[in-house]
Amino acid sequence: MDLLHKLFYFIITIGVLVSFHEFGHFWVARKVGVKVIRFSIGFGKVLWSYQKNPETTEYVLSAIPLGGYVKMVDEREDPVKAEDLAFAFNKKSISARTAIVAAGPLFNLLLAVFLFWGALVIGETGIKPIIGQVGQGTLAYNAGFTEGDEIISVNEKITPTWTEAMSVIIASALEGNQSITVNVKNLDEKQSVKVITLSEESTKNSELLYQQLGFKPWSPQLKPIIGKVLPDSAALASGLKKGDLLISANGVPINEWKQWVDIVRANPDISIDLKIERDGVQIPISITPKSVQAEQKSEGKIGASVYIPEELIKSVSAEYSLSPLDAIPVAFETTWYYSSSTLKMMSKMLIGKASVDNLSGPISIAQYAGESADMGFVSFIKFMALVSVSLGVINLFPVPVLDGGHLMFFALEAILRKPISEKIQGFFQKAGMAFLLGLMSLAMFLDIQRLFH
Repeated sequence: MDLLHKLFYFIITIGVLVSFHEFGHFWVARKVGVKVIRFSIGFGKVLWSYQKNPETTEYVLSAIPLGGYVKMVDEREDPVKAEDLAFAFNKKSISARTAIVAAGPLFNLLLAVFLFWGALVIGETGIKPIIGQVGQGTLAYNAGFTEGDEIISVNEKITPTWTEAMSVIIASALEGNQSITVNVKNLDEKQSVKVITLSEESTKNSELLYQQLGFKPWSPQLKPIIGKVLPDSAALASGLKKGDLLISANGVPINEWKQWVDIVRANPDISIDLKIERDGVQIPISITPKSVQAEQKSEGKIGASVYIPEELIKSVSAEYSLSPLDAIPVAFETTWYYSSSTLKMMSKMLIGKASVDNLSGPISIAQYAGESADMGFVSFIKFMALVSVSLGVINLFPVPVLDGGHLMFFALEAILRKPISEKIQGFFQKAGMAFLLGLMSLAMFLDIQRLFH
């Protein structure tokens, strides 16, 4: 069921983004006078089609909803009737052909602007970026962060939530910044600037970098009171109820919730003599945590969450939204920020200054799609915006087969004042296809490796 959930949102993401990409090619082709034979949403078997008459565009919905394509009149692909020559793609000027090819990636970037704008207007609620305990020797410790510091901005970009703050810090590091400026305020509301200094080695891998940074969200001490009891759990079987206060376990007093969590984890399939207080009366209970696998070892789990007071939730929650007008420049700035980060990251990987472990293939994208959808509508459209940015930027790379490769040939044609021969184009397209297949295979391999680690 979880697999179907992730697959569903993956198909929605890729289907929408690639179809919008192809719509860019289609719309501009029509505007510059190129005849479009077919505009298809999806690939494979045709499920539905509409064509006003044999001389107009055929609109198609196909069985495999992972993108789409635009088929134009072009002498290089099929014989063209004499009356259609004026409307053939290959007969158009360099500027017209450039506009058609560039439209796909640019429409992806415009879609990202729109999605970021929507997320900003709808607004989101998250955890405030308040720093928890800072471990000695970490980059956060060396930069002078202390428990209770709240991050306001990173490199002048406002970061209202923990997720946003960490995303910007890691993206800034991976794009090659050797120092990251973080504006914080302490518990006394006094603002200061912390500078995270990075080594070149620490900026190569995102997972290693996060460990070295040493940032952990602030976690308040919570009373050991049961909040929610899950069905078919050890907690339910033992008779625990919402509101029960945990007094002791095996005779050891329980002072806070984290202490109880550690006791449960350390006792998989081992009975614990628990004393609770319910309605002012102390009651002895026996509970046996179920054994679950976590990081190649067994841990105990009872299936109950802690009670968190409403006031505490409000104090650590951040609500952030903008008016439709104010959100416009911020959406453009956000798209530009992630576009430049993607470009720098890909460039660093090509020259070996960033680890290829940062590549994500379809399995990882499907996982992120499902997880972002679980987090809510705003998280999902922000995820779609990020993928749309990546799709737009990567397609502009000067690699034959990609849109950027075609644009490169058009630029050479303009400089040399004659088209590049089809033989030369064919050779480089085969090389480009081999490069892309190798990159996709590597991304798939890394995806599978992540599944087993």
